[in-house]
Amino acid sequence: MPKVGMPEIRKSQLIQATIEAINDVGLHKASVAMIGRYAGVSPSIINHYFGGKDSLLEETMRSILKDLSAAITYRLAKVSKKDVPARIIAIVEGNFDPKQLDSKVVKTWLTFWSHAMHMPPLHRLQRINEQRLLSYLRYELKQVVEHQEANFIAQGVAALIDGIWLRGALSPEGINKNLAEQLILDYLQHRLPSQVFENHRANQTTGHSL
Repeated sequence: MPKVGMPEIRKSQLIQATIEAINDVGLHKASVAMIGRYAGVSPSIINHYFGGKDSLLEETMRSILKDLSAAITYRLAKVSKKDVPARIIAIVEGNFDPKQLDSKVVKTWLTFWSHAMHMPPLHRLQRINEQRLLSYLRYELKQVVEHQEANFIAQGVAALIDGIWLRGALSPEGINKNLAEQLILDYLQHRLPSQVFENHRANQTTGHSL
C-alpha cells in the first residue's frame, strides 16, 4: 500500500505507467526509473510512496479489481432480482468487461497471478478477489437452490470464468466473452431447476429488466 499523502491524480498516473511498462517489457524488466519516466515522476517519489515496483503492482491490481467490482455492480443493477440466470450472466459480463479485456490489463492480470504465488500481499489480494466472486455467485444462487448446491454451482461458474479467461489470454484469438456466456448459461441450465429457466425465458421475452 502507498503511503498517505500521494495525490490521487499522481497515483493514477503511476498505475497507468505500471500497466504500460508491464505491457512493453514485463515487470521483471520494468525498472522503477522506467515506470517513473512513463508517469513523468522521479524514481525517488515512487520509492518514497511505494517502496518499489512490487508495491506498485499491488496498488495497480487494487485499481483493476475496483474497476471489476464496479462493472459487476453496474450490470447487476440493470437486471431483475428475480431472474437468477440473468444475474449470474451479469456477473460473468462484469468479469469480461471491456476494461478487463484490454490487452494491457490482461498482461497485468497474468503478471499478478504469477507473482501472487510468491508474494504474500498479492496472494491475499488474489484470495480476496476469489472469495468476492464466489460470494456474488452464492448470493444469487441461494435464491433458487440449497446452500450446498449453491456453493457447488458457484465453484463451477467461477472455474469456467477463470478457465475461459486464461485460455483466451494465452490465445492469439484473445478472450471470447460470448463463448463464456454461452458455456456458463448451458452449465446453469443443467444445474438449476427448470422453473428457474422458464422464468428467465419469460423475462427475456417480455424484455423485463427490473
